[in-house]
Amino acid sequence: MRRGRNNSGIMGWIGVVLVLSALGFMGFSPLFERDEPKVTVSQEGYWNFNDPIHVSVEDASGLKSFKATIATPHDEWIVVDENTPSAETKKVFEVLPPKGVHRVEATSVVLKIQVTDKSLWGFFMGNTYQQEMTLVIDQRRPVLSIIANSYKIQKGGSAIVIFKADDPHLQSLKIETNFGKTFIAQPFMKQGYYASLVAWPVQEASFSATVIARDRAGNETRNAVPLRLKDHRYRVSNIELSDAFLDGKIAQLANEYEQTAGVDDRLEQFRIINEKVRADNEKIIHDITSKVSKNMIVDFAPEPFYPLVNGQKVADFGDHRIYSYKGQENISQAYHMGLDLASVAMGPITSSNGGNVVFSQPNGIYGNLPIIDHGFGLYTLYGHCSEVHVQKGDIAALGQQIAKTGLSGYAMGDHLHFGILVQGIEVRPEEWMDTKWIYDNITSVIESAKVIISQQ
Repeated sequence: MRRGRNNSGIMGWIGVVLVLSALGFMGFSPLFERDEPKVTVSQEGYWNFNDPIHVSVEDASGLKSFKATIATPHDEWIVVDENTPSAETKKVFEVLPPKGVHRVEATSVVLKIQVTDKSLWGFFMGNTYQQEMTLVIDQRRPVLSIIANSYKIQKGGSAIVIFKADDPHLQSLKIETNFGKTFIAQPFMKQGYYASLVAWPVQEASFSATVIARDRAGNETRNAVPLRLKDHRYRVSNIELSDAFLDGKIAQLANEYEQTAGVDDRLEQFRIINEKVRADNEKIIHDITSKVSKNMIVDFAPEPFYPLVNGQKVADFGDHRIYSYKGQENISQAYHMGLDLASVAMGPITSSNGGNVVFSQPNGIYGNLPIIDHGFGLYTLYGHCSEVHVQKGDIAALGQQIAKTGLSGYAMGDHLHFGILVQGIEVRPEEWMDTKWIYDNITSVIESAKVIISQQ
């Protein structure tokens, strides 16, 4: 009798251990994970009942089934129904309108999504995620029309475009270019109208710009900006590096910049300063000058920029510089993205137009560098200054002395490196220094647009 009782007790303990082991296995094994699938839907609130809705599903145990249903008050369609669709942990499903149904009488539909994973949790049934979302059906494209624009744009130069965009569910407006840059338009004059400066970078062989209006349902309208293109050949300079330059200015800068720390080779120091340091400095400039206000533009009539009295040009904008050293060709290359002006040592630099000072500190090869935001995505910068009289946050007034020319940064002689940027793109300062160019290409276009808009 005792032996039977002992056996029975042992078996009971074994049973308890097995149950606890099973529960522990189920609690910690990936096979019994308890998290619902994570689901992301590309559309929210609106749908054009044409483009596919992308449903992204993610689950650690893989997917067992996916079902999507579209319903109106009178009809219901199963548009996706897949069992054991994938052992993958991530998958994107496309939800399209029911076959043969291009329009519905209802103003909205309900999208129902049900996803089950391959987990053994829930008595081997898996975890299920369910969601219902109402989508307003909008199949009308935004109204988009170009009101006025500059007649032409020159390589390295600027232009303006003014347009009307209207849609009750408007989501985004942008000006897309063939080289990947997107320009952002500001509200102009009154509701529903927008304007933007655009720019053609020196390094790009061609230019095209398209205004794109997109609503929340995914409807899109595109209008190309009808600009006549004018090529411009910029100077190519072949420059022989001297030992005096490498042992002087480059050695000095190499001791200052962290990018050249531990580098002793003179040519490598030059390459790093001319390419890596330059790129780092220009990224700061581009990030700062890419910002565009969301405030409405009522008018924009800048005075010609002439920052240095009696300043003489000593280096061109857009100059493509190719360096060599004692028979070694193409040691390094760079584009000179400003206009160098010189007058007297420590000559006074003035702001030709008012604006907000958005940067004022040393910036690598540019030396002491103030940058002014003149509004409408137009910025000016002043490099190599010996003194700077404005700080970030200041408002620079028209005619105010903001700095003095100098030798700071990568400068071999006292001068001003004067740069103009449109939404982060360097443009030809000569255009914005020319009264006639400003009127023909910017202010007269604005005046024409104002007349048209006031009549609509």
